[in-house]
Amino acid sequence: MNSEFKSIRELILHYIDISDLEWEQCKSMFNLKRIKKKEIILSQGEICREIYFVVKGIMRIYFIDENTDEKTFHFSLENTFATDYQSFLKETSADFYIQALENTTVIVITFEMLHFLYKNLRYGEKLGRLIAEDYFFLMNYKIKGFYTQTPIQRYNSMNITYPKILIRVPQHYIASYLNISPVHLSRLKQGIE
Repeated sequence: MNSEFKSIRELILHYIDISDLEWEQCKSMFNLKRIKKKEIILSQGEICREIYFVVKGIMRIYFIDENTDEKTFHFSLENTFATDYQSFLKETSADFYIQALENTTVIVITFEMLHFLYKNLRYGEKLGRLIAEDYFFLMNYKIKGFYTQTPIQRYNSMNITYPKILIRVPQHYIASYLNISPVHLSRLKQGIE
């Protein structure tokens, strides 16, 4: 088995049982893509046509606000997905940009592939539902955190969710993700609130 596909198989098995025959069908459809550091693979306003499963590297999902400031919404590290899910499912304009923060390897899943898997895997619909539910919980947790957590709580939560993020991601992106200034982030890192 190609080692680059091993992690996505393990993720699928986390959600559903999949036979060797079903796995071979899936694997034959997946495409590997290598993305260079700083490359943007989706821009706000485009239609998101793919879901990216991160095999190696890190992706940043962000938007540009009315003041033309970049606001980091989410990081996708190894064994997670990066996409603008609403744009992908509804074929509408994307609200987000997706950018590689490191040289990144992804497995690309198209809309047609996803629906093929839903239809042809014994538990394909269940797989789709469980992944969508996890995506919803992730977004819900992020939004709720803005309203219920202090900056230090968001900082601590980020470090649990994304181990080693502080050494992999530029500080201004982390500050943006936490919705604080880079100066405030420096204080949090030094233990001063």
